[in-house]
Amino acid sequence: VQLQASGGGLVQPGGSLRLSCATSGFTLRYYHIGWFRQAPGKEREGVSCINSDGSTYYADSVKGRFTISRDNAKNTVYLQMNSLKPEDTAVYYCAAGRGRILSSLWSSRSYYDYWGQGTLVTVSS
Repeated sequence: VQLQASGGGLVQPGGSLRLSCATSGFTLRYYHIGWFRQAPGKEREGVSCINSDGSTYYADSVKGRFTISRDNAKNTVYLQMNSLKPEDTAVYYCAAGRGRILSSLWSSRSYYDYWGQGTLVTVSS
């Protein structure tokens, strides 16, 4: 099982980035996939999740700005990030967990079995 996050970079406030999480070794549609981020000196936090049934969840801090989507044919999950703010600066990780996750648990790291390496997003002028 592998997950590989990509698409990070330096962007100005108000700008956009699209992160990709390429997966292999498992059938994507049977898993829930989450995006987490970790800023310097802070704990890793849940950003968004797409459930095995297609339901989506977002942290309050990114609602209305970020959109998660999934392409099962390409085994890839995306995180479209718009209206980026300096406080979005972090290393972003994607993670996969088996089956459907309860909506109340999507941001808990304990419910993800596989993790990819991170991709750095820096929002700065």
